[in-house]
Amino acid sequence: MKKGTIITLCVIGGILLIGILMGISAYNTMVNKDEKAAEAWSQVQNVYQRRADLVPQLVATVKGAADFEKSTLNEVISARAAATSVTIDPSNATPEQLAAFQKAQDQLSSSLSRLLVTVERYPELKANQNFRDLQAQLEGTENRIAVERKKFNEAVMDYNKTIRTFPKNIFAGMFGFEKRAYFEAAPGAEKAPEVKFEF
Repeated sequence: MKKGTIITLCVIGGILLIGILMGISAYNTMVNKDEKAAEAWSQVQNVYQRRADLVPQLVATVKGAADFEKSTLNEVISARAAATSVTIDPSNATPEQLAAFQKAQDQLSSSLSRLLVTVERYPELKANQNFRDLQAQLEGTENRIAVERKKFNEAVMDYNKTIRTFPKNIFAGMFGFEKRAYFEAAPGAEKAPEVKFEF
């Protein structure tokens, strides 16, 4: 073989080796970031499950109050059932699936808010230590939900950015890595709520 042919083959082999190593590195990076996004999703589900587990205790405590509005309790129970029935496969969740999940969770949040407002008319419930403990746990859980959703969105952003930047986008297409959906604010969340005080 001629010296020029050997050099050409070595250069081609070197380029192929660099391409293979880049592909391996890109693949491993994308898998790592995909797993981080999946882990963040698990934490989101964990705190939503914590809230769902607190609801029956809260309902049972409130049921003990004489003549408490049954429709409010039924609304909370129905919203909890709807929220826990919506499941998502995080590896291929579409924005529509995530929106449906979020809508069910928002309905539960809304019905819990109405329940807590209604409780204000029942001094014996407000004085009940068990109710106050559950209310504090729910408030803490709502804060955890916000934190975990933020962490999930950050992990998804990192993953999406990785699979969309060059040259990893080439490898992402080859290996089937697809963009993940974010949690988004509920429609109308950009408007401040109108507060009316009645005297």
